Amino acid sequence: ERLVILGDFFTYLLYENICRSLFEAHKLLFSFCVAVKILQGDGRINAEEWRFFLSGSSGSQVDALNPDPDWITSAMWRGVASLAKLPAFEGVEASFSSDIAAWRAYFDSAETHQEQIPSGLHERLDPLQRLCVLRSVRPDKVVPGMQDYVKHYIGQRFIEPPPFDIGVSFKDSTNSMPIVFVISPGSDPYDDLLKLATELKMNKKLQAISLGQGQGPIAEKAMTSAMEKGSWILLQNCHLAASWMPKLEAIVEQYVPSEMHRDYRLWLTSLPSPLFPVSILQNSVKMTIEPPRGIKMNMKGSYNNITDPYLDAHPKAPQFKKLLYGLCFFHALLQDRRRFGALGFNIRYEFTAGDLKCCMLQLETYLAKYDEVPYQVLVNLFGHINYGGRITDDWDRRCVLTTLMSIVNEGIMSDTFMLAPGSDCYASPADTSVAGYLESIGDFPLNPHPNVFGLHANADITCAQNETQELCDIMLSLQPKVSTGGGKSREEVIAEVAAGLQARDLKPFPMDEIAARYPLSYEQSMNTVLSQECIRYNRLIRVYNKSLADLLKALKGLIVMSAELEAMATSLYSNQVPAMWAKVAYPSLKPLAAWVDDLARRIEFLQSWDRGGPPPAYWISGFFFPQAFLTGTLQNYARKHKVAIDTVSFAFHVMAQEPNSVAEAPEDGCYVFGMFLEGAVWDPDACLLAEARPKELYSVFPMLWLKPEVDRKPPTSGVYSCPLYKTTTRAGTLSTTGHSTNFVLMIELPSDKPCSGTFSRYAETFSAHWIGRAVALFTTLTY
Repeated sequence: ERLVILGDFFTYLLYENICRSLFEAHKLLFSFCVAVKILQGDGRINAEEWRFFLSGSSGSQVDALNPDPDWITSAMWRGVASLAKLPAFEGVEASFSSDIAAWRAYFDSAETHQEQIPSGLHERLDPLQRLCVLRSVRPDKVVPGMQDYVKHYIGQRFIEPPPFDIGVSFKDSTNSMPIVFVISPGSDPYDDLLKLATELKMNKKLQAISLGQGQGPIAEKAMTSAMEKGSWILLQNCHLAASWMPKLEAIVEQYVPSEMHRDYRLWLTSLPSPLFPVSILQNSVKMTIEPPRGIKMNMKGSYNNITDPYLDAHPKAPQFKKLLYGLCFFHALLQDRRRFGALGFNIRYEFTAGDLKCCMLQLETYLAKYDEVPYQVLVNLFGHINYGGRITDDWDRRCVLTTLMSIVNEGIMSDTFMLAPGSDCYASPADTSVAGYLESIGDFPLNPHPNVFGLHANADITCAQNETQELCDIMLSLQPKVSTGGGKSREEVIAEVAAGLQARDLKPFPMDEIAARYPLSYEQSMNTVLSQECIRYNRLIRVYNKSLADLLKALKGLIVMSAELEAMATSLYSNQVPAMWAKVAYPSLKPLAAWVDDLARRIEFLQSWDRGGPPPAYWISGFFFPQAFLTGTLQNYARKHKVAIDTVSFAFHVMAQEPNSVAEAPEDGCYVFGMFLEGAVWDPDACLLAEARPKELYSVFPMLWLKPEVDRKPPTSGVYSCPLYKTTTRAGTLSTTGHSTNFVLMIELPSDKPCSGTFSRYAETFSAHWIGRAVALFTTLTY
């Protein structure tokens, strides 16, 4: 009993101490890993089930038919089929068919992680096995499921992290043990430190030095002096002084506690950085500081720094107060929208309190300078310069400007003006004091509905799925590279996967025969497109075949296991695409199994083209480089009609026909299919974009006719300018060809939502509703 009590006490002490040095997103991850490690030590975790939970579907061929494709996605059914291959889950596929209504109810539940698993499975499965079912059926509920798992095995207190307390960390430190604040953009521990120093009567002995160029020697001198006098030294932003870090490490390693004043303390702040000295991290007290999360906390943070005299001193105080409240709300919206990942912004920008401060100063100045409120001037300053100066993606700029213009306009002066949809609490408050504004902010919900950001309710599901995937990827990277113990060894699993992939028998294209059948032709650019695509795929197929053959030889000990092959083996074991394949492949976020299926399908697409001539409709997802195909289509039209290619652009017509029912290609242009829509669905009856269905994150988009036209005038109403991307990451980099590695082209989709104005070279018209929804098309998904 004493050992059990000691074990419990030590486990919680470890959790408490480690927790304060972890970011909020990783605290549950740590608790979960502690619980699993304890159970692994007791031999109560099945290695195969644990591997399935971390890496998901193993992706072997799915034999059983999907019983209801209306709500069971291909990704879910693939996961269930893989799960059924584990002994504990035998018959789970059949139970879907025989008990479809119960499984549908389980899937539709708002609290799936607390529901009974149908077909009597709940009683016979242990908590980890139930998590495996959750991982396959409702991955967005895995995180609350992990919380229940931790609570079940090691207790409620392991899912309630201790609050940030700088005083407790100070008590754990000594004069030879630095205290490190691991910060994130937008956070600053200085005020908390100053408060502690004042309490301990050390505020006169606290010296802060912001590190950067030339500050190293000054910091060194200050540390030497502080060691003698017993002062506190705060070295801020260590990540910016990478070249001085070895010197700091040497100073700390040479500390002799008996020769230093007992009150001396060294405080350090740094963003997570690989250049921060490991020895200091290992021998220091660590704490994390994060900026406030959520619209409510962000707004509170902004208004805590504003005073009544500041508001009342402005010559146009009523207008100033209204616009300032709107500006702070806009800042909070941008900050919190980032949590939705690619749905929020293509690139995660680090908007800071400095951006808000700059906008406040400009608002103050320009409002006083103009007789009328200069809305357009403010929109340009805030949207294009202050916040826009950080934005590198045109589609993100469109989103930010749309959000800003929905707030900074003449309507904001009304007390009934809604800053965001969803609730009356988001109305622009009447002229009041700071306390009155803070009271209005107090009515905000802690977790706002996605609609507040203009997003669909499904955005919360996407956000939760991304969180699950991120946590599983981190846990996967932390797994020991040793035999699993019990069942098959790690090497046997890898060999089995490699042999299965080799059995797919992917053969390179015979380039000489293709060149003879499809020679270089002025009239038909598609011949060149086909040849180039085959060359690219051949390079990938050769790397794929050679690396698998080498890995199998290395596992048998016939050749040396190189670092590259070792990394490849780890990827195969984790159901991830090896880096050496991804380097020569097309952009894809699919796990290994789905990636290989997709590769085989792409090769089949080109083989059928080679055998039977250009298809009547092209599977756009099958192209390595779709931009070349689109240019080839325009080139064919320009050469046929003898017009300059730079005067030709596409018109877009959504077709009612199914791709397989098309017998011949259009006279001009081409039919393309294989696209997926996120954030909305296509209504085939009204031929318009419509709101997405609940829990349906992506929908198949109908076939599209890309019709070339000369000197085409873009429409100014009735359309939404929708970006088409290769992957759901959305963000891409500019390649040497001048094309983005991800963005393909802009497609105009019919819409009945208000559409106004002209915008940038990519998006001639825009519809605020669908921009807020972050509606986009993709050629490939993550499953």
